[in-house]
Amino acid sequence: MENLKSNPNSHLTAKERDSISFPARILLERNLLVGDVLDFGCGFGSDVKLLKGKGMKIEGYDKYYAPDFPNKKFDTIICFYVLNVLLPEEQATVLMALSSLVKPTGKVYIAVRRDLQYEGFRMHKIHQKQTYQCNVILNSKSFFKNENCEIYQYQHYNQLKRNQNSDCPFCNPDSDRELIVESATAYAIYDKFPVNEGHALIIPKRHCDDYFALTFKEQSACVFMMNKVKEILSQKFNPDGFNVGINIGESGGQTVNHVHIHLTPRYKGDVDDPRGGVRGVIPSKQKY
Repeated sequence: MENLKSNPNSHLTAKERDSISFPARILLERNLLVGDVLDFGCGFGSDVKLLKGKGMKIEGYDKYYAPDFPNKKFDTIICFYVLNVLLPEEQATVLMALSSLVKPTGKVYIAVRRDLQYEGFRMHKIHQKQTYQCNVILNSKSFFKNENCEIYQYQHYNQLKRNQNSDCPFCNPDSDRELIVESATAYAIYDKFPVNEGHALIIPKRHCDDYFALTFKEQSACVFMMNKVKEILSQKFNPDGFNVGINIGESGGQTVNHVHIHLTPRYKGDVDDPRGGVRGVIPSKQKY
């Protein structure tokens, strides 16, 4: 994946406007901007100001222009043309943030450009600095599309009904399970039978029973997500350490035939002697 530092000028693509953006107008006309609304990547905040003027309960967040990260969850989140100016690693970071900020039954509307003729870095006409742009295709429901714009509707993975692999608990997670974060390729939830407080599972969306049979992209997405989940668990539970584990095959202890990575917080005193850590899967070999 690309280094985030290699795309320092994405904020220069923000524009001042005196009218509501096209995607916001589409959603407004269809009465979809409901409840507490967040404009994620709001730039200079034009939509926030204009929608507030219509009596809407809305706030904005932008890494550069409105950098106070929200401390609550929202019924509706809008994210317009943000992903088009981000590298893949940055896109995954934004998708995880959106999934963590929307309420369990809330919706996120993500607008992407469909009129880009050139992908990659190019010189910005006004700022005369290198800025990046790319086409983006998501696996969420396509809500609206024309030649210039496509709007996706995202909901938490466990709020969507699927007909395949109906007997797999990770293809069809319970709707009342708390979803920690989600990306296009994977999602994370808390273990239903935790061995410690904050015990989390990182799960690829594609049904596959063997971690080594995942594609490199899927493996990378899981590891990238695990790093994010570790940050969340550290802030929420303040553990003293972690164990990372993947059970592969019956002899490896696997009981659910869908890949899942265990991220288990560890606390001082949770066992008498923690030395050896994951070597404890074979108890006689834990100490050496």
